[in-house]
Amino acid sequence: MSTTPGPVVVVGAGIAGIACARRLRTAGLDVHVLDRGRRIGGRMATRTVAGRPVDTGASYFTVSDRRFAAVVREWRSSGLAHEWTDRFHVLGEGEPEVKQGPVRWGTAHGSRSLVEELARGLDVRPREVRTVRRRAGGLEVDGVRAAAVVLAMPDAQARRLLGHDLQDVRGVLTRESEPVLALTAAYDARTWDRGERFDGAFVNGDDVLAWVADDGRRRGDDAPVLVAHSTPAFAAGHLADPAAAAPAMLAALGSHLEVDEPVTTRVQRWSLARPTGRRLPTHHLRDGVGVCGDGWGPVSKVEGAWISGDDLGTALARELRSARAGRPA
Repeated sequence: MSTTPGPVVVVGAGIAGIACARRLRTAGLDVHVLDRGRRIGGRMATRTVAGRPVDTGASYFTVSDRRFAAVVREWRSSGLAHEWTDRFHVLGEGEPEVKQGPVRWGTAHGSRSLVEELARGLDVRPREVRTVRRRAGGLEVDGVRAAAVVLAMPDAQARRLLGHDLQDVRGVLTRESEPVLALTAAYDARTWDRGERFDGAFVNGDDVLAWVADDGRRRGDDAPVLVAHSTPAFAAGHLADPAAAAPAMLAALGSHLEVDEPVTTRVQRWSLARPTGRRLPTHHLRDGVGVCGDGWGPVSKVEGAWISGDDLGTALARELRSARAGRPA
């Protein structure tokens, strides 16, 4: 690859992009992070509802990788993250069940706060990128030279940004993502867990709902707030007007849990919420163009997205050092 002057440009300030940028900065590289959102975090999104933070994107995270575990220990010591639960209900046909699994982690101030903590000290700029090209002089982001470019986003979004001179990268971006709608419903009081503790539930056999999280439990303040995620098929029919999906989602929620009329509701649209299928590599990198995110690696989850970004940052730093030293990466 060439040794084009300019910074490494990371497009996308979700947890994968920020993890990648941190690794590159640790290697002594000049890094600019660009994100079109008003706030960073990507799908680790937090909205303010009824005066408190509510997670409308990623519901929780788990920990199995030792490198990610070290990051989580820092979040925990800072009071940003805590162990939430290892037990969820299963709702649907038949009697409700409670199943045990790995420990899920929650956050005190919303999942976005974790990404914001990782981004401390990074150069993050609000900007919508329109195109990434490879010219004779090297890589360009909207016409501005870059030493390397990282796209930390779903495949469909990355494909739209890549110029025709980067067909080799476009060719590997074939993993599709399903849509999801997230309904936040705030109530006057908790009515759904008077018999036993309720943290969340996977919903089986429902055309509308797939998952319900008790945001008060995962936040730790026991606020009467639920967040329900739709099935992909239901979301696909309501992407143009997500607010119109609220009545059906509330009705489905009421069919599974004992709830009153909510005081406040809000529907968040996630057009590219969940990657389909499987992909084993944690990232893609070729000639200074890298792609990472939760669409890479064997499992799509928060930990996987962080690993994807960290792995790509390590590989790209090595590639850039080798190029500048005039030897193969």
